[in-house]
Amino acid sequence: MAQALKPVLAEFADVVTAGRAGCDLYLDLSKPLEKFECTECIDVVINTSAKFGDNSLEGILQTENVNVLGVLRLCQWCSQMKIRHLIQISSIFAGLDKHSQFYSFYSLSKKHADELTELYSSRFGLPLTILRPAQFYGVGESFRQHQPFLYTIIDKAATDQEIQIYGTNDALRNFIHVDDIANIIALVIKRNIQGTYHCMYPQNVSYSEVAKAAIAAFDSKSALKFMPQQPDIPDNVFEFDDSLYRLINYFPQISIEMGIKKEADYRKGCQ
Repeated sequence: MAQALKPVLAEFADVVTAGRAGCDLYLDLSKPLEKFECTECIDVVINTSAKFGDNSLEGILQTENVNVLGVLRLCQWCSQMKIRHLIQISSIFAGLDKHSQFYSFYSLSKKHADELTELYSSRFGLPLTILRPAQFYGVGESFRQHQPFLYTIIDKAATDQEIQIYGTNDALRNFIHVDDIANIIALVIKRNIQGTYHCMYPQNVSYSEVAKAAIAAFDSKSALKFMPQQPDIPDNVFEFDDSLYRLINYFPQISIEMGIKKEADYRKGCQ
């Protein structure tokens, strides 16, 4: 997401990157606040970092340390630096409850972080926006790690292989393209929008629709097959909320068909 953001923000602002490596400033949310580097004249901070630890005790501790305590350190740093706007990139999964099959230590950590930053903002006067994007994707390999099944479908379409969907349920998902998220964040900054908002594509899509979009994008000979002998894949969708989009007068523009076509064009250009 950070890589998609940079060129969009650079159209109207000077962009300074911060992270553990290859950035203008060194900033590791797992480290003490004293380790954060400082610079002058930063107005807005966008936190795109996240830890996806495993289910081991060590993984859980790392997830909480970065996603929750790390965000608290960042809030303190923003107060010290007199930042006028913190934009915290959360996740739609922060709204899951313990009864969801997709509830995890990651989703719980995002919920903790949202509540902590909201409380910090109200107590210490830090202007704050929390954005909860749905499952986001984009062009290139960097998105595969967190959307493996989506990119498996694309891979199979690209190589004319059969696309298999387990069970008989045509599972629904909400995918939003990272380029749309970048444009939304830019408008949030320009219009100084504060508060907590969902950031979703207006329509959910089924896995069969994803497969058909991939087949069309690659002009593929792949067949689509449901596997009834396998367990069903459950839906994972959320109630659509367009309150942010009405405030910024922008709705996501990139459909799943357009998004996968971007990936197909990129792969063809790399051949």
